[in-house]
Order: sequence, then C-alpha cells, then structure tokens
Amino acid sequence: MDSTSIITQVSREDELLNTFPASEKGASTASLKKPRSRGLLSSFFCCFGNNNNNNNNNAPTNCQVPQVEENGNPRPTERYLLSEARNPDSERKCVVIDLDETLVHSSFKPISNADFIVPVEIDGTVHQVYVLKRPHVDEFLQRMGEMFECVLFTASLAKYADPVADLLDKWGVFRARLFRESCVFHRGNYVKDLSRLGRDLKKVVIIDNSPASYIFHPDNAVPVSSWFDDMSDTELMDLMPFFENLAQVDNVYSLLKTTASESPGTTPPS
Repeated sequence: MDSTSIITQVSREDELLNTFPASEKGASTASLKKPRSRGLLSSFFCCFGNNNNNNNNNAPTNCQVPQVEENGNPRPTERYLLSEARNPDSERKCVVIDLDETLVHSSFKPISNADFIVPVEIDGTVHQVYVLKRPHVDEFLQRMGEMFECVLFTASLAKYADPVADLLDKWGVFRARLFRESCVFHRGNYVKDLSRLGRDLKKVVIIDNSPASYIFHPDNAVPVSSWFDDMSDTELMDLMPFFENLAQVDNVYSLLKTTASESPGTTPPS
C-alpha cells in the first residue's frame, strides 16, 4: 500500500470543523476541546493492525472488567489492562497520559528541528517519522513520575509509539504502555475506557487533547490543547500546580469537578 494514501495531512482549519459532539455519553461541553488532528499519522494508526501485546502480558489472571458496548454489541468479559500496582504506586493516583499532540507531534514530512527520528516499517518499506517534543515535556514527565503512577495510553500503534516512548521517557516514568489494541472502538473512535484499567476511578485521571478518547469518563479528564509546533507553549508547566494539588486529595472528583465551570480550552485551576 502506498504510504502517501495512508498518511494524508489534514489542514488545521479542517480539524477545527470536526468537533466531537458534546451530547455523546453525557459529556459536558466544559470538558470538550478540539479533537486530535486527523493528520498524517492518524490515517496510518487507523489502517494498520498491531501484534505487539508485550505491555499487556502482566495483567492479573483473576481480574475481569465489566462488559462495555462496542459498535452496539457487548464486549466479552476480559482481564484488566494493568497489573496490580506495587509500592509506592499502590498509594498513588493513576494518571493516564496521551502521546500525540499532547506530549509530542509527529510527521512523516521532514522537520528540521525534530527531537527524534523514528523508523517505522509500512508494507515492507521503512519510513522516517519526525518527532517534535512539546515544550517542558521533560520537566513535566519527571515531576509526574515523582507524584503518580503514570501510564502511557495512546490510540497509536505500538510499532510507532513504543520507540517514541523509549526516547521520550528517559526516567522510566511510564509504569505501563497501552496502545491502540487496548482501546474500545466505539462509534468510529478509539476510546480509552478507564474502567478497564483495574484502578479505582476516583483515583484515576486522564490527560488528553482529544475528547473522543475519554468520552466514557469525561469527569476524569484533564483536557489539554492540541500541540503541533508552538515552541512558546507552556501548558504542561502551567498544569503542574494543579497536579501537585491533585496528588494530595483522596478523591480526584473533588478537584476535577472545579473544571466543570471552566470554559473549553482553559487550564484547571490550581
């Protein structure tokens, strides 16, 4: 398959028109933001299967998640995505962190100031993916790893996201990595169903630029704006006071509920 037919860049003007409907699953308009770009990597992510399940093999054999709808049909009961948390993570909140347009932006088009260049094989041909890190991502990840059990959860394929995470996470912040096969395909979107993690939802938060990703659990979301190449962006650092407060509360909803009164695109209060 010709990679150019898979990796089709959609303009950002077009992206702004594709607002995810706020009525889905009772999502509040206050928590909705711009959806992730349907850009060059998005088509690639959605068109290729993935056989890399290495990061899910440690799930406990006796843990099962409730059935959830998938394209109108119930999913069979299955194991939790995460293994049992160990000290010191057993006492920490679990923070689920998205990758693309949240921590990095990637492109098959050469980027002169790319932080990483990752080879990805497509139909027997190796393509170079140019990865740009969001400003302050290093400081953000280091500090998050000190306070939370951090899990990378992306709708991307492991063949791309795993090597990017290897290069990005030099400190071993991510206790687990979940990829597209761990998502629920629901009404044309890859949804990150937090109930499948095996964690108490009142101790779980998801950081993501795409409201479609957390449509099942909008009350657990800390929305961030989609990032592409603005090197003056400070959103990750601006979020740190909020997360420092979040690490201290018993129930994440007690703090996350304050975001309900915020307009879309704003950062949760500290």
